[in-house]
Amino acid sequence: QVQLVESGGGLVQAGESLRLSCAASGRTFSSYAVGWFRQAPGKEREYVVAIGYSGDNTLYADSVKGRFTISRDNAKNTVYLQMNSLRPEDTAVYYCGAASSWYQATKGYQYDYWGQGTQVTVSS
Repeated sequence: QVQLVESGGGLVQAGESLRLSCAASGRTFSSYAVGWFRQAPGKEREYVVAIGYSGDNTLYADSVKGRFTISRDNAKNTVYLQMNSLRPEDTAVYYCGAASSWYQATKGYQYDYWGQGTQVTVSS
């Protein structure tokens, strides 16, 4: 069992930065790939980025490539999402998920556990 808690969301202006954290419980955190997804009002949940077990593998959505950076610290059971050059279209609730397999890490249905989400709002 893995419990995930996101934090770090907030209200920023376009061009500014935020760093989200996804803190996990459980001693087997390093056995899970972790992904970030987001959901804007009236839209479906959208894949953002995922990171493999040790952090060596990452896979970014085109919409955030070059602006967002994912990293993980398995000693702290935490995954980070550094978001730079934020845009109004990045406004959404951001969720982290944990998947026991890296296979199809861009697909939400591959994830076994989810956090409750953290709101990110970017004003123009």
